[in-house]
Amino acid sequence: MNLFTETNLSPDILKAIGELGYESPTEIQKQTIPFILSDIRDLIALAQTGTGKTAAFSLPILDMIDDTSRKIQLLVLCPTRELCLQITKDIKNYSKYMKDIKTTAVYGGSSIMDQIRSLKDKPQIIVGTPGRVIDLINRKALDFSAIHWLVLDEADEMLSMGFKDELETILSETPETKQTFLFSATMSKEVERISKNYLTKPHRISVGSINEVKKNIKHEYYVIGYRQKKEALKRLIDSNPNQYSIIFCRTRMETQEVADFLMQNGYAADALHGDLSQAQRDTVMKKFRLKNIDILVATDVAARGLDVNSLTHVIHYSLPDDPEVFVHRSGRTGRAGKDGISIALIKPEESRKLKQIKSVTKIEMHEGKIPTGEDIIKAQVGGVFESLFEIHEDFFEFDDSLIPDLSAFTKEELAHKLLQFQLKDLALYYKDRHDLMEQKLSSRDDDRGSRRDRDRGRDRDRSERGDRRERSGKPRKRNEDMVRFFFNLGKKDQLKKLDVLDIINKATAGKSKKRAEIGDIEILEKFSFFEVEKSFKDNVLSNIGSMKFKGKEMRAEVAN
Repeated sequence: MNLFTETNLSPDILKAIGELGYESPTEIQKQTIPFILSDIRDLIALAQTGTGKTAAFSLPILDMIDDTSRKIQLLVLCPTRELCLQITKDIKNYSKYMKDIKTTAVYGGSSIMDQIRSLKDKPQIIVGTPGRVIDLINRKALDFSAIHWLVLDEADEMLSMGFKDELETILSETPETKQTFLFSATMSKEVERISKNYLTKPHRISVGSINEVKKNIKHEYYVIGYRQKKEALKRLIDSNPNQYSIIFCRTRMETQEVADFLMQNGYAADALHGDLSQAQRDTVMKKFRLKNIDILVATDVAARGLDVNSLTHVIHYSLPDDPEVFVHRSGRTGRAGKDGISIALIKPEESRKLKQIKSVTKIEMHEGKIPTGEDIIKAQVGGVFESLFEIHEDFFEFDDSLIPDLSAFTKEELAHKLLQFQLKDLALYYKDRHDLMEQKLSSRDDDRGSRRDRDRGRDRDRSERGDRRERSGKPRKRNEDMVRFFFNLGKKDQLKKLDVLDIINKATAGKSKKRAEIGDIEILEKFSFFEVEKSFKDNVLSNIGSMKFKGKEMRAEVAN
């Protein structure tokens, strides 16, 4: 089956997908469509994200669905709201000429009453996230007694997000006579267990190897100390002009911090993480899909369901703990037959973690050197001409007489002036800056030096602290007796050290008369750090989140 026209799909479906530009099926579609059309067994299909799985299961089901029945016949479960909406949109496009087929999406973050009202249209197809489907089952708004097909899409992601109990509850609500299709990029132990418990002698289709690493992605890594990480990131972005990329971070705070750094330096960037409201997340994703921004800084969870085929780069600002997550992240570039680049920034002490990722995934990684200012200008010159020659049509007309007489200049002189105009600011930025050196030996040396500098500064301003430890004359606690916290407020919030002391005192106040020892307090522009003795760690974590400073919400978490 080399063309969709060679399938037994109905003319209405072929017409719809033809208008979408579908000609040749992908490998997963070649194997899955004939199976679903002709076999009654359950199915496990293993394929990477972005290989066309939605069409693989929905096209044959649409061909067989009973459009005269007003009962739910197909349930598709997926991990995120974004993927839920994308699958729904795709199925509606495929069924464009099937006028009696209705598809409804149900997901969290939107009005459940609106979704209950939409179910009154009696859709045959439900696409949903596990949590919202459970809510609707509990409200007696969904009836799965007549479903013929159940699809678990990105089953590994749903299980890694903690939906195991929800999946088992939903599966128990469906008839045993249904066909179950499990689609996954990886075959983890949890996925294997779900398949054994809820699928009956399933047929297995595997496109490539399980957890396959794409061959068209170039993997690079750069060793750099923590304090130079943002500057290194800036240099790597500048040395890869015209990129459209996702930068992955570990935490919400780190994500926002990196996005703020990039925006302050003039990049078209934004953040995507769990602290944003659903409306804010939708806005950011829309801007990214439309390429109004070309750099998205995201956590792994927030980026799930974001399906973009034209990413040029994936940047691992922080390494994930799980090698499979590294493969998932990297696999977001290099789609649709294009080449991609995966870049990892690693601290010297993470060399063991990098070695583990390389060992498990068998990825061939090349160590790079942080670009110098000269390297960056060379890359930018190439980027200017790449952008210039990409335009193959006239977008607007103008009178050629408006162009001044340029005969006094050679083409080389004109190109030189163009580059000077285009790259002036970047060249001035890097002109007198020292090049970054890889911190291969040990970040501890870097950290010790920085710590000594900070300690000298702290010695100078210790008299201004109003620190209770100083006034009481008690000996200072050793570092191992203290916990260092990251605090989300800083100088821009008009935070002072006395304010931090007051906040800590209130957070650690309890029935015990013992008061918490407080260590170093470091207030930076947008956030702060402080130390509190270990026995009061839980008090700080549980109480600060419920307090406010000048009307602003406060968050504290243990600093790495």
